[in-house]
Amino acid sequence: MPRNRYQLLLRFLHFNDNSRAVPPNDPSHDRLHKLRPLIDSLSERFATVYTPSQNICIDESLLLFKGRLHFRQYIPSKRARYGIKFYKLCESSSGYTNRFLIYEGKDSQLDPPGCPLDLTVSGKIVWELITPLLGRGYHLYVDNFYTSILLFKTLHCLDTPACGTINRNRKGLPRELLDKKLNRGEMYSLRNDELLAIKFLDRKNVFMLTTIHDTSVIEEQRAGRPPKSKPLCSKEYSKYMGGVDRTDQLQHYYDATRKTKAWYKKVGIYLIQMALRNSYVVYKAAVPGPKLSYYKYQLQIIPALLFGGLEEAVPEMRASDNVARLVGKHFIDTLPPTPGKPRAQKACKVCRKRGIRRDTRYYCPKCPRNPGLCFKPCFEIYHTQLHY
Repeated sequence: MPRNRYQLLLRFLHFNDNSRAVPPNDPSHDRLHKLRPLIDSLSERFATVYTPSQNICIDESLLLFKGRLHFRQYIPSKRARYGIKFYKLCESSSGYTNRFLIYEGKDSQLDPPGCPLDLTVSGKIVWELITPLLGRGYHLYVDNFYTSILLFKTLHCLDTPACGTINRNRKGLPRELLDKKLNRGEMYSLRNDELLAIKFLDRKNVFMLTTIHDTSVIEEQRAGRPPKSKPLCSKEYSKYMGGVDRTDQLQHYYDATRKTKAWYKKVGIYLIQMALRNSYVVYKAAVPGPKLSYYKYQLQIIPALLFGGLEEAVPEMRASDNVARLVGKHFIDTLPPTPGKPRAQKACKVCRKRGIRRDTRYYCPKCPRNPGLCFKPCFEIYHTQLHY
């Protein structure tokens, strides 16, 4: 595709009808109106085409965007720092994104159906994402932004145990746990029914809350150093919490998003890339034997998306053209000069048919419309092949 054609298509790229957008002062205004059909379609497909394994995680990722936007976020710990924040529920082993939310600003009210009223904002995010998977025996891993005692109790009652790090200032953590003095490598735990709170000292104090694990301790082998004792819940948290980072890393290797003032175009392309990443996980799970690398998979998926389900179209030509150019005697000639152009040129007909822009000074004066043709090999191809 020529550059100008690509830029023209990108310029007029839209995912929704702007004329149907609700004004900003209307209570029903949707800040993601420009992307709503794409978001709804992908959300539905992600949740239905693939069933995640038992261990899942929820975390946020940041799409770089430095333009003016009401819900742009600043997160110093992220590589992008400025951008549009996504909350994702992913399979821990593969990074498959099962559900996602886009942050719309502090004043946007998230009120998922059936959500306990006392849950914090971060708890409501978890509830919105995991609701379709409740009661199916999944093990959820979250970081300290989401972990709370009320959330974990509620999830446990719905057959969805969870594990995560927890901030020491979270409501409900016992003072005895917070004040306990530990030496490096030591652990202290307290249990209340299904909830297990753990404090252990590694380089610094780490607090964890779990309804999945017990107080088991494992020996972590280290090359050239003595083994280190560690709670099992911490080991499995490190193992299963990286699903979002895993999918972001692979997606970043072949990033198609580009700098633009139109935020919705960047997010729209990012969502399409997310769908492509998910389809690769499905491909690896469904196809036995050796698998393509993600790079080669993308190269093969492009023509399938463009031409899948369509028979290859053979451009029709006028019968008179076919007959005239394939029979009779044809001799190449130089294009005659025109006013202001002593060395006249024409686009080569064969090259143009193959998507190549190439001008030539030669043509066939015997064929209808006197097509321009490269001296070699296009002149011979044009007069000897029906479909060139």
